[in-house]
Amino acid sequence: MSIQLTSDAFTQEGSIPAQYACTGSDSSPSLTWSEPPAGTQSFALIMEDPDAPVGTWVHWVLFNIPPSSRGLTEAIPSEATLSDRSMHGKNSGGNLGYDGPCPPSGTHRYFFKLYALDETLGLSSGADKGELLKAMEGHILAQGELMGTFSK
Repeated sequence: MSIQLTSDAFTQEGSIPAQYACTGSDSSPSLTWSEPPAGTQSFALIMEDPDAPVGTWVHWVLFNIPPSSRGLTEAIPSEATLSDRSMHGKNSGGNLGYDGPCPPSGTHRYFFKLYALDETLGLSSGADKGELLKAMEGHILAQGELMGTFSK
């Protein structure tokens, strides 16, 4: 099953505005998603750039997003645990929270991947993408993807 993931900031395969990148305020864009399947207990989000020269670069890891959520507001704070109990994982820069697009050259693709899960994960804040993917194994009910591009 799939979830439709969209943003008010950019369209599928469209250009991500500079305010959401290292050349701007580097704040996260708002995201909205469709109704998940029955049994959804939490959501997880991974944003990554497969075009980075060093291999896939993870820009954002967020998990244990409440099942009642149907989106994320713009400029999510980089706290370990948010007021709704969502938890940030570490990105490839070793930071908690969102690090926006910042390609060294050319145009890169940025994939926002949302997962509806049948449980709340027992991970601590600071878990990386690999730990998150392992914890999600066998628990993904549905997923959605939104891809935007950016160049400096």
